[in-house]
Amino acid sequence: MTIPDDGFVSLLTTRAAAEPERVYARFCGEPLTYAGLDRRSAAFATYLRTRGIVAGDRVAVMMRNSIATIAVVFGLARAGVAWVPVNAQQRGEGLRYLLTHSQPRLVVADAELASQIAEAMGSEPELPLLLHAPGGELDAVLARNERFDEPAPAADAVFAIMYTSGTTGRPKGVIVSHRMLRLAAESVARLSDARPDDVFFVWEPLYHIGGAQLLPLPMISGVTLAMVERFSASRFWDQVREEGATHIHYLGGILQILLKQPPSPRDRDHGVRIAWGGGCPPDIWPQFADRFGIDIRECYGMTEASSLTTCNVTGVLGSVGRPLPWFTVKLLDGEGRPVAIGERGEIVIEASIEGAIFPGYLDNPEATAKALREDGFHTGDLGSFDADGNLFFHGRMTDSVRCRGENVSAWEVEHVAAEHEAVEDCAMIGVTADVGEQDIKLFVKPRGGASIDPQALSGWLGQRLAPYQNPRYIAVVDEFERTASQRIMKHKLSARLDDCWDRAAIATRL
Repeated sequence: MTIPDDGFVSLLTTRAAAEPERVYARFCGEPLTYAGLDRRSAAFATYLRTRGIVAGDRVAVMMRNSIATIAVVFGLARAGVAWVPVNAQQRGEGLRYLLTHSQPRLVVADAELASQIAEAMGSEPELPLLLHAPGGELDAVLARNERFDEPAPAADAVFAIMYTSGTTGRPKGVIVSHRMLRLAAESVARLSDARPDDVFFVWEPLYHIGGAQLLPLPMISGVTLAMVERFSASRFWDQVREEGATHIHYLGGILQILLKQPPSPRDRDHGVRIAWGGGCPPDIWPQFADRFGIDIRECYGMTEASSLTTCNVTGVLGSVGRPLPWFTVKLLDGEGRPVAIGERGEIVIEASIEGAIFPGYLDNPEATAKALREDGFHTGDLGSFDADGNLFFHGRMTDSVRCRGENVSAWEVEHVAAEHEAVEDCAMIGVTADVGEQDIKLFVKPRGGASIDPQALSGWLGQRLAPYQNPRYIAVVDEFERTASQRIMKHKLSARLDDCWDRAAIATRL
């Protein structure tokens, strides 16, 4: 596949000229045509210039999904201004860090988030704000009829500074080029078998790569985006039906959550043919496909490597597939040597297209040097190959606990625990041990209408895990704090030992 060198901005202006009234996206049912997106984004790009914001500057955007948000992002792209997406749920020190580290010239935010920003910034210098509310200042800007005739930015110009989820520590600002976003959309088209007039149901926020990577897709494949405000397990299938969706996206525990909703006679009453994404456990795969009649398309990737690296289009159960044509994947041991088939090694990525892998983390040379090495991009993820070259993902190298002399993968423990009928979602961390290295603490969220007895759950896990893998501590929680992509923020989980059930204490009493 030949990828043009002009990024994706020119795709918008070309489509708008050829099919002005074609619907690019719907947000909660409200249509946005190519002409409307072209006009609004041109108006915002022109506005940036009137404020003295030039190509190479940065603008932070703290907005939930909306038509205005789409227009702002495309306006920034047209003006060559780097978009700094900020999670609308961010607050406090985390928000202050993003807004000071990225050094934006302007912050565009939903009006109800202004107080969060002010509180987070505290004594920091005040940032210029442009607020979004119905009929407010941003709407007035987007309503203008302005021309913006500057050439599209170069393919390797900075499109965004996308801060990683920060599930285990402080986020890093991934520098994402226009080329990288175009490649991400091309990858999605390949993985999902996108066809003209398909409808992609979009629950993910645009401030996460899972949502952002879809922005060029309609212009590449002729699909329409059907966007909603947020993921809702109880409303999910009704929304899918209302939108006439042909594709749904999943990450984290989304499929597990949907599978644990009460069965319905309407489970197959929809037009979806493909669910695409990452993180579908092998045991969930056939259950979901059989119940809902949907083809599962699993992939693997990171924001740093144009979002998608491998795609499973052949249905090999549990595999994340094979590399896209412009990527090569190798698995290396701790000494930098290739591992044998079936053995686990770090996933290291190389690209045949210059610029498909990010140039580095914003103002973080240490992290950049650790990730970008002479032999490729070191992901920090574990994988293995089968004899046919299919990649299998085994979790983060650092997301493990050293317990009783063994390395225990959180991914493996969590995938077993998630199989329990009463568990909707779960997360594992390492905590201080009385003797030795660490003990395992497992957090579990009950599914709706269910209750969890930690002692019974521990016994159930003991039949399915090695003794050193079975969590000593179990904490039942009502909800998890999550990233924009619905991943659990593990660094916010309590490492206390007195707020949970303790298997060792029970054994002592017995």
